Parts: sequence; C-alpha cells; structure tokens
Amino acid sequence: MLRFCDGRSRYGRREFLRVGSLALGGLTLPSLMGMENGAAAATSRLVTGKSVIFLFLHGGPSQIETFDPKMTAPANIRSATGEVATKIPGITFGGTFPKLAQRADKISIVRSFVTGDGNHDIKPIVGKDTGGANLGTLYSRLVGANHPLTGMPTNAALFPQAIEPKSQPAQKTFGNFESTGGLGSSFAPFVPGAGGDLQQDMQLAIPMDRLGDRRTLLAELDRVRFSLEAGGSSAGLDRLREQAFGTIVGGVAGAFDLSREDLRTVARYDTAPLMTADQIDRKWNNHKFYVDNVNTLGRLLLLARRLCEAGCGFVTVTTNFVWDNHSDVNNAGVAEGMRYCGVPLDHALAAFIDDLEERGLSDKILLVCCGEMGRTPQINPAGGRDHWGNIAPLLMTGGRLKMGQVIGQSNKNAGEPAGDPVRIPNLISTVMHTLFDVGELRVTRGVPNEVLQAATAADPIPGLL
Repeated sequence: MLRFCDGRSRYGRREFLRVGSLALGGLTLPSLMGMENGAAAATSRLVTGKSVIFLFLHGGPSQIETFDPKMTAPANIRSATGEVATKIPGITFGGTFPKLAQRADKISIVRSFVTGDGNHDIKPIVGKDTGGANLGTLYSRLVGANHPLTGMPTNAALFPQAIEPKSQPAQKTFGNFESTGGLGSSFAPFVPGAGGDLQQDMQLAIPMDRLGDRRTLLAELDRVRFSLEAGGSSAGLDRLREQAFGTIVGGVAGAFDLSREDLRTVARYDTAPLMTADQIDRKWNNHKFYVDNVNTLGRLLLLARRLCEAGCGFVTVTTNFVWDNHSDVNNAGVAEGMRYCGVPLDHALAAFIDDLEERGLSDKILLVCCGEMGRTPQINPAGGRDHWGNIAPLLMTGGRLKMGQVIGQSNKNAGEPAGDPVRIPNLISTVMHTLFDVGELRVTRGVPNEVLQAATAADPIPGLL
C-alpha cells in the first residue's frame, strides 16, 4: 500500500524512479524482467493459475460452536450457541452461522481435522510441515516473488493494520507469519500497512493537506506521468524503468486501494457495522483484539480478493489472537466470544462466497479457513473451552473443489475423529494441488525440495479434488 508523508509538493524523475525501482517482496524489477523472459516460461506449465487465501483463525476456534454443534450431547458438551439448519439435509452449524448455513452447498466442512496438539502457534500455515516457512513462501519460491506481468507480489499477508492503521500490530508471540524458513527473505510475504524499509521506499512526497481524498493522489500521479511524457524525459527510460513506473502507478497500487472498489461491495463485506466497541465487554484483556477483528475482518477478505485478481497467488489473512475462548482474565467464554468472532466470520465469509460467484472467480480462488487447534469437548466451569489438539474445525470454499459436503465425522462428544483423521499434511497437499500441477512438479528438475515435499508428503483431503 502506498504511504504518504509531509514533504515537497513536487518530485522529479530521480525520486520517482527510486520508487519505481524498489524491490517488491524482495525481487527487483530487473530480476522481474529476467524472470518474465526465462524462469516464468519454465514454470508456467507447473502452475494452475489459481490462487489461495488462507484465513487463519488465530487462538483456536471451537469445533462445536462452529460446524459440529452436537445438540444431542449433554449441556456441558453441546453448542453453547445452539444450531442452525443448513442447505445440506441433516447438517447443522453453530447458531452464529445462519448466513453460511444458507450457503452450505458452496462450502465443504471437514469434521475430522486434527492439528496434533493444543499449542498456540501457527502450524497449519507455518510449521514443520512447511519447512518453517509461510505456505505462501513455498509458492513464491517456485513462481518468483512478483507476478511477471503485473508486478504484484505473489505472496502477501494481511493483518488488521492493512485496513485500520490504529489496529494492534500483527500478533507474532506464537509464530511469525512472515517466516521464510530456509528459502530466503526475498520470498517473504508482502505485508501492507506494516511499515519497514519497503514501505518507506513507497512513500510519495506529497503534503498531507493535499491528500484530503484519493482523487488528489490520482491527479498527482497523472500529472507526473504526463509531465514525463510531455517533456520527453520518459524516452530515455529503458524497459525496466518503464515497467517500474507502470507497476507503481498502476495495478499494484490500485489493488491495495479499497477506495477503487464499488462502495456497495465494500459495504457488503464490511463487518464493522455489526457491533460497536461499546458492545464488547471491556473486562477482557483481549478487548482491543476483539474490536480489531470486528472492524477489519470483512474488508481484509475483500482486499485479499483484489490482490488475487491482480496476480497474487497466496494471501494469508488473520485478525490476531481472538479465538482463545477460555473465559478467563484475557478471553470471553464460548457463548460471548462467538458473538465477537463467529458473527463477523459468518458475515464476511458469506459476502466473500457471493462476491466470488458473481465475479466468476469461484473456480479460480480457494479459501481455506482454520486455526491451530480446536477446543475441549466439555465447557469449563467458567463457560469457556480450553485447548484441544485432537480435532479442529476446517472450512474450504472455491478453487474448483467439490463443495456442498461434510468430510469425516467426529465421535459423540466431538473430541476426536470417528474414523480416519485429516491432518495438516493433507491440508497442505490440497493447497499445493490447487496451486500446482503436482504431476509436473514431480518430473521437473530444479523444484526446491521444500516445495516438492509439501506437495507430495501426504494425499490431498479425500473427496475434494
């Protein structure tokens, strides 16, 4: 995202070319052009042209209050939010998901997903099964850090500050979403709104009083473009700098700018109107995280869709640590916590599903939604559920996978799978099969071992491909 600062009202060719030649996601535009002419052609047969958005529910959502309510179980086990019937006969979701229930034919739920332990971390997306790298880094390591035509970073991570600068910083206490393992920092996710050297380089020296609305910015950028062209100064620019100019002024900057989206679409996604900060109990230490979740979740998903349309292949989305519903000094219990977490999730995912269908993107973008663990089958005396690694909720939609189904079942108290479990390597394999032609990966020389291992260590989730 472009950031703005106080400074000179005009800037020249040198300053603009400095912006244009920055390293997006660690890959300079000269490298980008080399990739376009060489490596891009070599990898084109490996990719499917699809994108993946991984919505990580940090803190560990309850499998029972989400998509496996167990309403015939005793009161201290069954869903504290009740249940709602779905479009799939005989299948119900937790009571805070009426919108998703009406779209159950467009999603697939896995009720036998096991993350393996009850630790707070980010293991489905960064862990031993990804070689310690963000799953999106495995993608960009093979295809390059930037899209060869649009310049868009191929791997991005969106946190609340990408939408609301006053939000809490990304939660990294339990794992670094930007980790690249041993694959190199050049392939780290691009993180809009996070500051740092990259975004310092993307500053535009325009006085703040001239940025009352986005039209001023667009007019200023147009002025610079016309000035260069009229003065003939652009004639001496080589192809690399011309592409740098077009990239920064055009597609990349625009994709991160929600003001260019239809206002009705923004309103459809927006979760902020669902509740005010005053409607969230301030006694919880995570009150600010709950507020950030409500205020940003929907628009983060909209931004993720825009990035995928512009050429980003993998987008991590998370709203910080809000799903840890113990009912303790830090966190609300499950009934109250699902108002702060489940209600916005229901709204945002429903908007996303409808939007993709209307835009003809349902086959091109896969959304994966899970956390690092589930919650205990029994509600604790305070009204919360504690850590549980034996089963966790998992939802997917899009990607031309088979939707409208429930895969696997849990036992009577939703404490563990009733049959064969689906594990993290199966989920990762499903993502990799969505992004790549894995058959081609197996026979192509030079594919990094980390990429091949993630794609082939386990079978994809049965019944999806």
